[in-house]
Amino acid sequence: MSLKSVDAFIALNRFGLGGRVLPASGIEDDPRGWLRTQISAQHAIPKRLAGFEGSAAIIESIHKARVEGPAELQRVTGGHYRQSFNREIVARTRHMIESNWPFFERMVLFWSNHFTVSNSKRIVGPAIPAFEREAIRPHVLGRFSDMLKAVSSHAVMISYLDNMASIGDNSPAGKRRNRNRTSGSSINENLAREILELHTLGVDGGYTQHDVVELAKIISGWSHGGLRRSESAHLIHGGFEFRSAFHEPGDKTVLGKRYRESGVDEGYEVLADLAVHPSTAKHIATKLVRHFVDDEPPAAAIERIASVFLNTDGDLAEVAAALVDLDEPWQSPTAKVKTHYEFIVAVHRATGQADRNGRKMLTLLRELGQVPFTAPTPAGWPDVASGWIAPEALMRRVEWVRGFAATLPASVYPDQLLDSTIGPVASQRTAVWVSRAPSGDAGNALVLASPEFQRR
Repeated sequence: MSLKSVDAFIALNRFGLGGRVLPASGIEDDPRGWLRTQISAQHAIPKRLAGFEGSAAIIESIHKARVEGPAELQRVTGGHYRQSFNREIVARTRHMIESNWPFFERMVLFWSNHFTVSNSKRIVGPAIPAFEREAIRPHVLGRFSDMLKAVSSHAVMISYLDNMASIGDNSPAGKRRNRNRTSGSSINENLAREILELHTLGVDGGYTQHDVVELAKIISGWSHGGLRRSESAHLIHGGFEFRSAFHEPGDKTVLGKRYRESGVDEGYEVLADLAVHPSTAKHIATKLVRHFVDDEPPAAAIERIASVFLNTDGDLAEVAAALVDLDEPWQSPTAKVKTHYEFIVAVHRATGQADRNGRKMLTLLRELGQVPFTAPTPAGWPDVASGWIAPEALMRRVEWVRGFAATLPASVYPDQLLDSTIGPVASQRTAVWVSRAPSGDAGNALVLASPEFQRR
C-alpha cells in the first residue's frame, strides 16, 4: 500500500515505528484519528511477552544462588541472561515489528528510556525486561504517579540504584553499623537523586542537596527480599520489601513540605506529590516535545503539554492525545533521527520481515550498538540526532542494510518500497537514485539507507 500524504508519513514514523500500513487502518483519511484510536484501545501484555518469567522469580533464584557461592551465582545468572534477558529482548523486538499499535509501543520505548535500568548492574540484568513489562507497560496510558510509584518500589530499580543498601543512620541497623564506623553515612542517595533529577523535577527543577538527602532518608528501608543469609529465618524472595529496621526515623522535609514519620507510606506520599509538581510537568513535557517534535523543543509546545499534564494530574492518555493535537509535529516530517533500535524495527516493518533467528537479531542489535536495557547511564539513550548519526554509526547502518536487502524476497520491488515508506517525503534525488539502481537489491538498499528513511 502506498503512502499518499505527508501527515500519514508523520503518523507512521514520528508517532509510530515506521511502515506496515494496513489497508483498512484509516491512516490516510485521518492520521490523527488513527493515533487517537490507539490511545483509547485496551492494551494487554502482548502474547509474545506473556509467557516470560516474572522479575520476582528471577531475582529470587539469582539470590538463592548467591548464597550457594560464586560458581552457582555465575551459572544461574548466565542461564537467566540466556533464557530471560536475551529471549525477551528478541520477543519484544519482534512484537514491535509486528504490532498494529505502534504509537502505544513508541510510548513504551519513551517511558522505559525515561525510567532507565541497565544491565550494567549484572546481578539484576536478567529481570530488566520483566521490569518493563510489570512497571512500565501497564501505566503507559495511566497516571504518571502510578508509574512513578511502581518503578521506584520495584526490586529491579531498587537494586540498580543501590537502595537496598541504604540504611538510616538513626535506624536500629544504622546504629549497629555506626558502632564500627568512625565517619560517613549509611544512607545511599542514588535512587533519591535520580528520582528528583531524572524521573520527576529535572536537574533545574528547584531541588537542593538537602532535598536529596531527605528523600533518601524517606525511602531508606525500601529494599527487596533477596538479601538473606542462608541461616536467615526469613525466606529469600525477589519482590519489594520495606525493612523497618533500616528506615530513618522521624519527620523529614522535601521541597519545604514536612512529611510525618509513617514508615513505607512516607515514600508513597512524597512520590505522589512529586508526580504532580509543576517542575515535573515541565520536565516531562520538555522530554516529550523533544521526542515528538524537535531536538530543540519549542517553548510553546512544552507549555501546552505541561498544562495538560498539570490539569489532568498526570493522566498520560490525555497527555498523549495532546501531543497528537499539537501543530508542531505535523509541520516538519523528518525533524528527528531514528535511534539504531528504531531503525532496525522500521526496516523490518517496512519490508514485512521479522527475523525468526533470535541469535541473528541479537547480533544485529549488538553490531549497531543499541541492545535494549544496556544504556550506559541512568539518563538513558540520547534523544537528539548527535547521538545517532556520527559517520561511523551511519556506515554501520548502510553496511547492514546492504546485506539485509540481499535477503529480501524478489517480490519486494524498490519503487513499491519507496512508495509505501518514504514516498510523500522522498526527495527527487532519492527517487532518481532508486530508479537508476542496477538491481532490485541495490534499489531496496538505497530506499532503506536514504536520509528520509533514517529520519522520522
